[in-house]
Amino acid sequence: SQFKVKVALAAVQNQETTAQLSSRFGVHPTMISAWKRHLLDGAAELFDKNQTSRKQMIEPERREPSISLQCQLLDLSRSSFYYEPRPIDPEDLELMRLIDEQYLKTPVYGSRSMAKHFRRQGRKVNRKRIQRLMRLMGIEAVYPKPHTSRPHPEHKIYPYLLRDLTIDHPNQVWAADITYVPMSRGYMYLVAVMDWHSRKVLSWRLSNTLDSDFCVEALQEALHRYGRPEIFNTDQGSQFTSTAFTQVLKDHGINISMDGRGRCQDNIFIERLWWTIKHHYLYLHSFHSGSELHHGLSNWIRFYNEERGHSSLDDRTPDEVYCGRPHPFAEAA
Repeated sequence: SQFKVKVALAAVQNQETTAQLSSRFGVHPTMISAWKRHLLDGAAELFDKNQTSRKQMIEPERREPSISLQCQLLDLSRSSFYYEPRPIDPEDLELMRLIDEQYLKTPVYGSRSMAKHFRRQGRKVNRKRIQRLMRLMGIEAVYPKPHTSRPHPEHKIYPYLLRDLTIDHPNQVWAADITYVPMSRGYMYLVAVMDWHSRKVLSWRLSNTLDSDFCVEALQEALHRYGRPEIFNTDQGSQFTSTAFTQVLKDHGINISMDGRGRCQDNIFIERLWWTIKHHYLYLHSFHSGSELHHGLSNWIRFYNEERGHSSLDDRTPDEVYCGRPHPFAEAA
């Protein structure tokens, strides 16, 4: 039991990928993910203990997990969160980078078309490998019409509410999406919550696993900082259809909207954000650690919100539109 807890604590820390943890502890990645989930699900029981009891559970002599992480898990002070990318075979990592770049150009490419594309470039790849990596990256082909793929059978799917809707003010519609982030020795996932009208990024989170927890955290931060939207739109990914995510929306009286599965235009503005952030920033830098990536993204998203004018917003910034500030060149004009 102590060994399982040790492995689970290391997994929750998000400083190592499941592959790294598997190599270090000699445990299959699937078991590591399961133990991490069990730890998170049972963490509430720890909070029933008084503070003294919880302090006695801290092991300061341990280098791993850190004191900060142990405090965080036990709901004590000195909590902090650090990120490290999930490492992967270098050849797979390079192929994932190429898939990511091509997917931004041709999101209609599924594994079959993607494999054909790379074979035309002289790369020896098969469809199953592409399919496995695309699944790992959390991406699939998008289509102008719904296709036959089924959503998570245990999750309720909500109707798409944005068709023919005029979106003309902040906090009318928010949207969220997840994207794969390539790094020098691995990868992570990025989720962002965006105000549809202003294009402002309201909150974001990084994670080395595709669970719903980091999406819920981003949602809760956006609600805490900016109030509530009338409608919240996402795709039909399991993170957004999960009870943990949809219940937060219901508790705040927010109408839930979900894209037709695989539709390429339903969440177009946040898809444009991914293209911009990757081509204007992520692809131009080589991040070695999650903390380095987090710091860089913090600065870039601040620039995106506060300084970068958008042609679709009449060259105003997302912050200016969201806050209703006048055009900065209005007086000069």
